[in-house]
Amino acid sequence: MPIKSLGNPFSDKTDLRHAADCSCHSCSATVPEVDDSIDLSTSEGMLERAVESAIVRSVFGQSDIGRRSFMGVMGGTTMAAALASVFPLNEAKAAILDNLGPPEKTDLNIGFVPITCATPIIMAQPLGFYERYGLNAQVIKTAGWAVARDKSLNGEYDASHMLTPMPLAMTLGAGSVAEPYIMPAVENINGQAIVLSNEHLDKRDPKQWKGFTFGVPFEYSMHNFLLRYYVAEFGLDPDVDIQIRVVPPPEMVANLRAGNLDGYLSPDPFNQRAVFEGIGFLHILTKEIWDGHPCCAFAAPLSFATELPNTYGALLKAIIDATQYASAAENRKEISEAIAPTNYLNQPVTVIEQVLTGTYADGLGEVQRVPDRIDFDPFPWHSMGVWILTQMKRWGYIEGDVDYRGVAEQVYLAADCKKVMEDLGYDAPDITYKSHTIMGKTFDPATPEAYVDSFAIRKG
Repeated sequence: MPIKSLGNPFSDKTDLRHAADCSCHSCSATVPEVDDSIDLSTSEGMLERAVESAIVRSVFGQSDIGRRSFMGVMGGTTMAAALASVFPLNEAKAAILDNLGPPEKTDLNIGFVPITCATPIIMAQPLGFYERYGLNAQVIKTAGWAVARDKSLNGEYDASHMLTPMPLAMTLGAGSVAEPYIMPAVENINGQAIVLSNEHLDKRDPKQWKGFTFGVPFEYSMHNFLLRYYVAEFGLDPDVDIQIRVVPPPEMVANLRAGNLDGYLSPDPFNQRAVFEGIGFLHILTKEIWDGHPCCAFAAPLSFATELPNTYGALLKAIIDATQYASAAENRKEISEAIAPTNYLNQPVTVIEQVLTGTYADGLGEVQRVPDRIDFDPFPWHSMGVWILTQMKRWGYIEGDVDYRGVAEQVYLAADCKKVMEDLGYDAPDITYKSHTIMGKTFDPATPEAYVDSFAIRKG
């Protein structure tokens, strides 16, 4: 059963108004109206917030209970507004923004789930991309997405490899406590497949899948939403006609072998591993459902960027630089060897190479050549975020009115990605919205609610 949304934490200012008017000890100040003028969807906006927070800390001190309680409700911007008449805030911000220094924190923990979608985050350690930007980052293998989410929320990870729907869901409080998250870079596009057990070689038509049990790695995943979209286009209700179970990616193959799953829509290398083990075949690549769809991403709590802006900037540069390196076909074999060891993917190099190079056995007796079976493009299109939110609404993961553009733009930091791409000498789009084609149908991000209503098969 989908977990319902707790709503957009940025839209409710009841607590903010209380804090502004209250004279209790925890608020301990009277402040002006909430200042919503800072745009946190850009690096400049986040840096402004960080500067204001630093000024507030310097005035109230690190241990002041009233400051901490007030900051927890108000954030740095509003409190700083109360100080603006006695402190040259704009001049301070301008000076700091023009003189960014080295990372405030160099030792970082970055979580990853061992799949090829995490290639840039993983390879950045053995190939030296973190070190290039002054960081001593340790990438930490994580069993699955619920664990990755919880360790990130608990502060055990500074940043993390996440599925592209996760920071949207976490920001909205869908499936977890509401915590503002940012996603300044996509890791991979394409790179998934629907695998079926060899027992179903005679059931290639999805209309024959009634009663099947499929695995996906997480509820808030492109895998779940693409599988639902795919079977619904063939007339199956994914909540009625099939069962969808959450299975951590490393456990997909074992569950297929044991007969617990009839198939799965999974990240690689576990699709190719099923073929390698002789227990499954590739029914369809997800690029055939939506060519260029996003899958995994680099994400972090908003607080990471606002409190450690230099560290955030250095880490984003390392990730984007590694992502662009991974996008070059001539680098894929080197990368396959770099990410194969036990502490990373723990997979045979042959399996990883088949995924990354796009020359692979399909389990049906043929060798396919699809160079962009998986690709790497860091730009987080806002329109992709809007599409994901439409599917969350379609299947009941969020309810009520949804500010599709507002949430997508709050979480997917396209401006930051564009700036870093251009600083590193890479081309970046000048727009953040475009139409997308999914199974031959065009998605227009300008009309998301009408798009949701257009589906005959949906929740409710």
